[in-house]
Amino acid sequence: MHMDINTDLNKYIYKSFISYSHSDEKWAKWLHKALEHYHVPAHLVGKTNDVGIIPKRLNPVFRDRDELASATDLSTIINESLEKSATQIVICSPKAAQSQWVNEEILTFKRLGRSHRIFCVIVSGEPYASTMPGREDEECFPEALRFQLGEDGNISDVPAEPIAADVRPGKDGKTNAKIKLLAGILGVGFDDLRQREQQRRNRRMMFISVASFVGMVFAIGLATTAIIARNEAQEQREIAEAEAETARQTSTFMVDLFAVSDPSEARGNTITAREILDKGAQRIDSELAGQPKIQATLMDTIGSVYTSLGLYNQAKSLLMSSLEKRQSAADVTDTDVAKSLYNLAQLLTEQADLKQAEIHYQEAIKILEKSGEDDKLLVNNYAGLAELYFRMSKYKNAEGLLINVLDAQRTMFGENSLETAEAVEELGLNYFDQGNYAESEKLLRQSLAVRKIIFGEIPHPDWADNLNNLGSLLNDKGDFEQADILYNQALDMYKILFGDSHPEVAGIYNNLAYLNHDRKKYEVAEKMYRKAISILKKVHGDAHPEIAITMNNLSYLLHDKGQTEAAIDMVDLALQMAVKSLGGRHHNVAGYSATKARWLAEAGEYEQSVLILKEALSIREELLDKNHPRLIMTRLDLVVSLIGNGNIDEALKYAQETYNSQSDRKSEQWLKHAAESGYGSVLSKQGHFSKAESLLIKGYEGMHKDEAVRPILISKSLERLIDMYNRWNKPEKAELYKAKLDSFLKT
Repeated sequence: MHMDINTDLNKYIYKSFISYSHSDEKWAKWLHKALEHYHVPAHLVGKTNDVGIIPKRLNPVFRDRDELASATDLSTIINESLEKSATQIVICSPKAAQSQWVNEEILTFKRLGRSHRIFCVIVSGEPYASTMPGREDEECFPEALRFQLGEDGNISDVPAEPIAADVRPGKDGKTNAKIKLLAGILGVGFDDLRQREQQRRNRRMMFISVASFVGMVFAIGLATTAIIARNEAQEQREIAEAEAETARQTSTFMVDLFAVSDPSEARGNTITAREILDKGAQRIDSELAGQPKIQATLMDTIGSVYTSLGLYNQAKSLLMSSLEKRQSAADVTDTDVAKSLYNLAQLLTEQADLKQAEIHYQEAIKILEKSGEDDKLLVNNYAGLAELYFRMSKYKNAEGLLINVLDAQRTMFGENSLETAEAVEELGLNYFDQGNYAESEKLLRQSLAVRKIIFGEIPHPDWADNLNNLGSLLNDKGDFEQADILYNQALDMYKILFGDSHPEVAGIYNNLAYLNHDRKKYEVAEKMYRKAISILKKVHGDAHPEIAITMNNLSYLLHDKGQTEAAIDMVDLALQMAVKSLGGRHHNVAGYSATKARWLAEAGEYEQSVLILKEALSIREELLDKNHPRLIMTRLDLVVSLIGNGNIDEALKYAQETYNSQSDRKSEQWLKHAAESGYGSVLSKQGHFSKAESLLIKGYEGMHKDEAVRPILISKSLERLIDMYNRWNKPEKAELYKAKLDSFLKT
């Protein structure tokens, strides 16, 4: 038997040989394209490991199009192709297990001495079902996979343990399965590739999986191995041993945490991730007392998962404890402290404690810029702080940070990399926020073009995100037809990647609903909003911040359909859900409260509206910049409700303060004009008609010229002018503006 232990990818013509049954051809085609179109992360290319020098690409990959005709031996071309292949991938299914030719290909490759370079993808059936009475037909592993070769080169009775990825429902999924195969072929850790593909979605989607735990433990192990290999000095060996012990104990803790032996502990038929996390959080203090470094690592990890699940209160105590332990420990690196600051800042951003989040981001950036230890973490902090400034409407501040991110990604990964495409897209979204639609569209299309080249026909979350974001821009520009096309392309891609029940799928339904809402296709929009809510409840349970957001959107639709009572009930449900999951002092809570109060005012419930708006204003004054659009609009809503409730003097106080604060506004000038209209309306009620007229006309004309202004604000400004002229006894002017209002409502 020929024994070839050479694993150098670059010594072979083919990076991999795909073995499969003809009935699994669709999987073979998908995998062939996925491997050949894959671009190895720039930070790995050129490094040397057990597979030699890591290449940029994994092409060519050999795939025979049809099973061989009946014959006693494999054809010469197949034998030669196997010999010229660095690895073999077997697509496993019951049909493959029964295929003589798939089995012969595996046997031939093993006889070349490369058993350790065979990787499997399970697409159907069950591994080792041949040993399960009554389920033998479900076996998906061919015999040559299940057993090792004997000394004579034939199959022995010694069981083998194939390395397998699993795309079956509820298992790895296509994306993770692909990454597992790529990691094996390249001889790198799963997390080396997974972090790269997940980075943006982790920040934007708050998505987490058990693989993150495994990747974390494996990454620690890789770091330890690297230290040992690199440093022979006694001091470095001691550091490595300490890191190895940290990795061992962390790994043991996580494995034990998931090795639940008593299903009766669960509330239902299965033990939920939430129950496992709660159990782990409780055990950290009791089982790892006296080991603050390991405690901090686990607190940071589980706290971050809680954040991802929207369980912010549970996350906060763990992340704060992790930071305190790392800041006080003598043997913790600056990078560890910066990681804790970053994770806590992300949580505080979600909790709307924006000022404290900003402090943590800035502290982490200062540490990382000084140490120069972790460029990737520094870039993540730039991006996180930019997201924070977006929420504060400080778009210019965010722009500078995103330019830093883009410059760093270009330096580290090159112009036409996924990392740079992501940074280009984020900067494009910033210009979208600033209302610079031309520059935004240019950048979003630029990032989309790079992703099309890189991914080819293979769906990818970043590509789908890009389609979705470009669709949102075109929707705002009023190009509903193109937005609809892009949204549906993103939806199809998300369904392929994640199935029908996933937060990203729900997000697209929400966007499609928003688009149809704008087009006044109310029934279609309502159906899509409710579909999004149904999916989110399947994923998150009955109460989650993302569900509340979509319910709030649905409430606006119900309001526009004239169902004011139903709209108030719906936004009230969103408000209750937000208070439960986010706490009472959150910007979403303030937003839903303000919406409810506005509609109560429309229904004549001014007294209740005033009370709710004052509480919402209190939250927003605490959390937001004094010139934030949402804060200004809440003040103006309060003016309306105070007038309705007969509190004219108090309304004048708020209206005048708001007008004065906005008179020199340079950006988003529609807010200045809204303040003019609000102030003019109070003066009109007091009989100061000349001054009111000037303000109301300037307010109306300024908002009417601005495409960013919601139509409801323009119609309200016209109604105020009509009311003023009627009070002033100028019916001809009232009729003039009534005609303008009728014309506006028709269009």
